[in-house]
Amino acid sequence: MIATFAFGHRPMSPPAASAVHQSRFSHGFDTLQQLARDVLAHAEKGGASACEVDVSDGFGQSVTVRRGEVETIEYNRDKAIAVAVYLGQRKGQASTSDFSSTALRETVEAALNIARFTAADPCAGLPDAGLLAIDSQSLPDLDLYHPWLLSVEAAVDLAQRCERAAFAVDPRVSNSEGASVSSQEGHFVSANSLGFMGGYPTSRHYLSCSMIAGKDENMQRDDWYSIARDAQAIGSPELIGERAAQRALARLGARKIKTCKVPVIFEAPLASSLIGNFVHAVSGGSLYRKTSFLVDSLGKRVFARKMQISERPHLARGLASGYFDSDGVATHDREVIVDGKLQGYFLSAYTARKLAMQTTGNAGGCHNLVVHPGKRNLSGLLKKMGRGLLVTELLGHGVNYVTGDYSRGAAGFWVEGGEIVHPVEEITIAGNLRDMFRNIAGVGNDVLVRGSKQVGSLLVEQMKVAGA
Repeated sequence: MIATFAFGHRPMSPPAASAVHQSRFSHGFDTLQQLARDVLAHAEKGGASACEVDVSDGFGQSVTVRRGEVETIEYNRDKAIAVAVYLGQRKGQASTSDFSSTALRETVEAALNIARFTAADPCAGLPDAGLLAIDSQSLPDLDLYHPWLLSVEAAVDLAQRCERAAFAVDPRVSNSEGASVSSQEGHFVSANSLGFMGGYPTSRHYLSCSMIAGKDENMQRDDWYSIARDAQAIGSPELIGERAAQRALARLGARKIKTCKVPVIFEAPLASSLIGNFVHAVSGGSLYRKTSFLVDSLGKRVFARKMQISERPHLARGLASGYFDSDGVATHDREVIVDGKLQGYFLSAYTARKLAMQTTGNAGGCHNLVVHPGKRNLSGLLKKMGRGLLVTELLGHGVNYVTGDYSRGAAGFWVEGGEIVHPVEEITIAGNLRDMFRNIAGVGNDVLVRGSKQVGSLLVEQMKVAGA
C-alpha cells in the first residue's frame, strides 16, 4: 500500500523543553522540526511513497588527566540528518551534516537514486500508523536532560581530585592510566510521512579512573567509573578514585589455578554482558537469519525458574529510557522473562515482518532491561557459592551465537568457604549459554546501573575453568 504524507497529528515535543535546553544547542528544537518537515516535503515532491528522517544536534567536552597533568581536552559539536525513502518496497538511505536547503534537497535525491536501483524487499516500509507514538499528552517526563555547566578548569579539577584520592589509598598504587571527565548533551527530532514527529533533549555525564598497583613483574590494573543523566548522581570523584585503587590493589599476587569445574559468579559490572548475550540471541536479526541458539524459543524456559526480567522504557533518568524506538513506535512496559520463560523477542518493524510477527518497539535495542534482584548481596552470593570463582574481568569475544558456546579469558578471585582467598589471572571460563542461563542459581541485589541492562551479580552453578 502506498503511504500518504500527513501532518494532521500533533507533533510530540519534549515535555521538559526549556530555555536552558534551547540555548545550549546550535539549533533550536523548532529548527530541527522544520528541517524534518522540509526533508519530508522534498521526499514527497521527489516521488517517494514514504519517508523517515532523523535530525540531531549535540555537543560535549572530555578531559583526561594522568599523574596530575592534563593529557587531553576535547570538544565536539555534532549535527546530522539521516534520511530513508521508500519507492514502494525499495529503500534508499543517505545522510548529511549540512543543514542548508541545498544539502537537504541533494540528500533526499541521493536516497531516491539509491532506492531506484535497490531490489524490492517485501518487508521494507514504515511501521503501522497505529503503533506510532503520536500523542504526547499522556507521556511522563522522563527527566533525561540535565545540563552540566562545567568549565574546563572545573573538569580538570574533578579528574585531579579523583586521581589524587586513588594514589592516596596505598603506596603500592604506583601509576595511573588516567582519570577522565566527559559531558555530552544532545537533542533530536524523528519524523515520518505517517504524521509522526517526536524528539527531546538528553544528557549523559561520565567520570572514570584507571589505576596501576605494584611494581616490576607484579603489576595489576583496574578501574572504576560512574555514568548518569544528572551529574549530581555520578557521586564523589574521591570515592571513584579510591574504588579504582582498591580494585587494583586487590589483584596483586594473582596466580593461575588448576583446571576445574566450579560455580562462577559474574560480578555486577560483567553480569550485564551475559544479559546482553541473551538480548542478542532473541533479537529479530539473529532470529530471522536463524543465527541464534534461541530460535523458536518463545514461551519456552530459557532461564532458571527464579529469573524475572522486565523492560521499563519510561524510567525517570534511565540511561536507555525513551518514548519511542528508532522506528517511531511507542514503547511500553513489558515482561520479557517470567519464571524463566521467554515472553517476547526484541523486534523492529522490519524484523517483525520477517518473522510474521508484530514489532515490540525495540528498533535500536532494548530499553532499561531490569533483572529482578534476589535478597543476597555479593557477599551473600559468595557464601551461597562456597567454593568457586568470582570473575571481575572478561577478555576476548568468544561467543558463538549459533551454538551458544561461550569461552572468554578471565581474571578474578578464588573463593573457599564463601570467602575470597586469592586473586586469579590467566584463566579461561567456558560453557554454553543455553546451560548457563538455565543454571543461574542466584541474582545479587548489588545492582549497578551503567547502561541499558540493570542487573546485580549472577551466580552460575557450574562452568569449566581452564588454568594451569
